[in-house]
Amino acid sequence: MNNKPSVVMVGLGYIGLPTAALIAQNKTYVHGVDINPKVVETINKGQIHIIEPELDNAVAEAVKEGYLKADIKPVEADTYLIVVPTPFKGKNEPDISFVEAATKSVLPLLKEGDLYIIESTSPIGTTEKMMNFIYTERPELKDKLFMAYCPERVLPGNVMYELVYNDRVIGGIDEKSTEKAMAFYKEFIQGDLHKTNARTAEMCKLVENSSRDVQIAFANELSLICDKADVNVWELINLANKHPRVNILQPGCGVGGHCIAVDPYFIVSDYPMESQIIGKAREINNYKSFWCAEKIQTAKLEFELKHGRKPSIALMGLAFKPDIDDLRESPAKYIVQKVLQNVNNEEYYIVEPNIEYHNVFKLTNYQTAVEKADIIVILVGHKEFKKLNLPVNKVVLDFCGINKY
Repeated sequence: MNNKPSVVMVGLGYIGLPTAALIAQNKTYVHGVDINPKVVETINKGQIHIIEPELDNAVAEAVKEGYLKADIKPVEADTYLIVVPTPFKGKNEPDISFVEAATKSVLPLLKEGDLYIIESTSPIGTTEKMMNFIYTERPELKDKLFMAYCPERVLPGNVMYELVYNDRVIGGIDEKSTEKAMAFYKEFIQGDLHKTNARTAEMCKLVENSSRDVQIAFANELSLICDKADVNVWELINLANKHPRVNILQPGCGVGGHCIAVDPYFIVSDYPMESQIIGKAREINNYKSFWCAEKIQTAKLEFELKHGRKPSIALMGLAFKPDIDDLRESPAKYIVQKVLQNVNNEEYYIVEPNIEYHNVFKLTNYQTAVEKADIIVILVGHKEFKKLNLPVNKVVLDFCGINKY
């Protein structure tokens, strides 16, 4: 790229790459950074390393026109976006080392008037912590940079649309930073932009996903109760939702993804005594996955007693939600791993139609798996599974409600 990039995007994963492509589509030069050389090579060919509708065309066009380039190192720019993972260390303790490493990588490049934005999900106070770190290492820049936090709030499978049209919450370390960040996002976002401070913006991201987790936990707890009470939970929820002020979500085999299954811990870790409901919701949703694995084991033993032989079992789905390839924090993947710990000469068919290869599991075509299996376990409600006519002469464990009632 001969033109000086306006934006450096540190992190080219499920959020960083779509955001980089969107900015580049608006004729702004973007220098994307990723520590994985294969990711860099793939993007510079105009290709993508993740599954996301419309992203392939956006990246191909941006690279072809020269507005997007990927590298393993950042370069000097005017705006720096930090969009890297925030995993856990120890017992559900947030780890911001990736954010720190990304910040260190751009630290020598920062100059007066630059805009630094964190989009990574972060514990409350992370933006201020990075501000203090930058000003300690580069004291000549004190009060001469603009710094803000702006969390993403997109749905995998619809990211390219929601990046443009969803509202965003933007919180700076001061009013000047908030206004600077607002002006930046206005260039490519059509949703409303809401001003606040950095701490509130950080908390807002965590609260949004914690709220969803609590609501899902209620549905999953209902499914446990209904199983004991011999009540069809899908029919029950449908009827209860006829009430004008009731909107119960659908249960599943747990909660996954690097948002809803993770973000509540950022609150629980810092405020354990105050976050009783949030913490309990996490326990319920984690337990639901364990419960599903136990139900599969029970079905396997019952089949052996009834038929006098080992069953073949189809485990349908590995992704954390329908119709994507993302396996991060996936309850379905956990259940498959749990079930395979107790293999005793049974034959298993593991299915995930959204990926071609997995380095641990041997994958089987979903139609072949259904045809060959004695026990069919629906772990993820992929569109391919919803089209299946599940055989009535086979044992079906449907944890997603694709055949609700």
